[in-house]
Amino acid sequence: MYQKANIGLFWTILEPYRSNMALKQQPSNQSPAKHERVLGQRVERLRLSRNITQADLAKQAGIGIRTLRRLEAGEGGTLDTFFRILSALKLDGNVELVIPDPAIRPIERVRMKGTERKRASSSQKQAKSKQPWRWGPKQYGG
Repeated sequence: MYQKANIGLFWTILEPYRSNMALKQQPSNQSPAKHERVLGQRVERLRLSRNITQADLAKQAGIGIRTLRRLEAGEGGTLDTFFRILSALKLDGNVELVIPDPAIRPIERVRMKGTERKRASSSQKQAKSKQPWRWGPKQYGG
């Protein structure tokens, strides 16, 4: 019950990313700095809507107050700091929904005949040379 009530609050912070969660969706044209500002503003609005001071939230998250101020201002922060804040706001229960689990793709498994991909394929197909490899350029008689 508690997690269901927090799902809406979780999406309040991550709303800009919600539309990009489909697997075939094009990436956003926004810069990382823009994302930081948007997320920082949302954290600040959520904190204020709950009537929590910066000092109290920083203490609950186990971070410094200046760190929280920088994050809310969109001036950078670490992923660890962001997760600590989400945890202090009790919004960390659904973080895994931001990036879909690639293991749950039945169509891909059928295409791959039940095996899972272990590495990414090269973006360019390398043309196989019909001549054996030689050391050095041809012009020097190598």
